[in-house]
Amino acid sequence: AHAAGMLPMKMFGASVEPRIADSRFGSYLCSILKTCLEQALSGRVELDMFVTHPICDAARNLAPIWGRNFDYPCQILYLPQNPNSSYSIQYLKEEYERIQGVIEKVANRKISDEDLCNSISVFNKNRSLIRKLYDIKRDKPWLITINEAYTLLAIGGLIPREEHNEILEEVLPMIEKRNIRKQDRIRVVFEGGFCEQPPLDMLRTVGRSCYVVDDDLLIGMRYLLEDVIPEDDPLKAMAEAYINKSSYSPVQHDLRKPKEKMLRERVINADAEAVIITAAKMCEPGLEEQVTYTQELDKDDTPYFVSEFEENMTSFDHLEMQLETFVENLIFD
Repeated sequence: AHAAGMLPMKMFGASVEPRIADSRFGSYLCSILKTCLEQALSGRVELDMFVTHPICDAARNLAPIWGRNFDYPCQILYLPQNPNSSYSIQYLKEEYERIQGVIEKVANRKISDEDLCNSISVFNKNRSLIRKLYDIKRDKPWLITINEAYTLLAIGGLIPREEHNEILEEVLPMIEKRNIRKQDRIRVVFEGGFCEQPPLDMLRTVGRSCYVVDDDLLIGMRYLLEDVIPEDDPLKAMAEAYINKSSYSPVQHDLRKPKEKMLRERVINADAEAVIITAAKMCEPGLEEQVTYTQELDKDDTPYFVSEFEENMTSFDHLEMQLETFVENLIFD
């Protein structure tokens, strides 16, 4: 979409009441499905095209539901269910080609390899700057709170990525020059924000009790761990990067990346002392992984705090009390 001159906008829910969208869905579904559609139905967001992918049972029918309510193209990007297959890269390249064809019709222009390479360069730079942001979080977490870092990250999904790059280039040196005293807080990893996002006030609550040195919030914006090298075939390079140079997620099933082992690696790399394991309410992938995560952390008695959230939560007093108790037990143990 970026290569076609369009604005790729990340739909990651919102703290809105799904008054219109609620009737389009069944019961016992996560909030993000409803709030994304609510933003479009209520006119808060106007789109020319909608692309989703079936990361879970609830999201599987999302594109058809949007398609019943809007006259613009609503497409499903079918990511490989088995990334360990030798054909997965070629398959994903062909999926990208199919979606590219739809985008070209919407944008009324052809997308050249040069266009793709230029966009890849912009996004490579963006991910590099985001990695620097997370380096600061890991090395000097007292310089930036989890909610500040999250806001800096999230804005990139709503504006042209070139503008986000300019913002990060301006802000990151300012963060490093902050004169903020280091406090005696435990270092934690926050796990569970891979899809539906916790309310900002919840992140503030967490940040008041501990230093969050790594997380999986908006992981899609930094899912690729290395630069994409386009060479002769940009789409194939993008597919290869997704298969072989990506992070982990409860909704990707890659035998090379057991999620509990990847969480362990994240904890070690961030020099974390504990883990906050959370999940969105009604999120089957997130809630299921809580079991494997806790079993892995139990092996060496790594402390962890388990909770759940919903986008529209407004009260966090109970969470704050529980979290403070958890932290105090670790500090005074």
